[in-house]
Amino acid sequence: MDLHAWITQQVDRVEQLLDEYEWPPSQSESVRLRCEADRRILTRHTLDLDCTYEPACKGCRTYGDQDMAWTDNLNDCPELLDLAHAHGITDKILASLDRPPPPKPTPAQQRRLREQARLIVPITTSDVPDALRGPHWKP
Repeated sequence: MDLHAWITQQVDRVEQLLDEYEWPPSQSESVRLRCEADRRILTRHTLDLDCTYEPACKGCRTYGDQDMAWTDNLNDCPELLDLAHAHGITDKILASLDRPPPPKPTPAQQRRLREQARLIVPITTSDVPDALRGPHWKP
């Protein structure tokens, strides 16, 4: 279970207590609104399926011209960590949570990665024939 699933479990538990009338009527509406707000945050901050090299948070912003993820792992998302703190997470619980793996690339992304890998293959100059080598040739 990762941080996102843990928070979802806590919100489910609070909503279950609301349905069982465990909250005073004067507080039940505000607690229900808080649960709705938590669900909206959880919907926005999910695993980014477009980012295949790391389990990044979709809700956190990106940086750079290549849209690199600001948060490399969903468990490191500051919004989710603040939300978990509000639900009573401890350092021990946080350390026991799984870190989500990167999502599997789609076939189109796999093709693109293979094409990029072909471009990265090092080109050696040791195979250049002697006739093409200049006077200042260094292998």
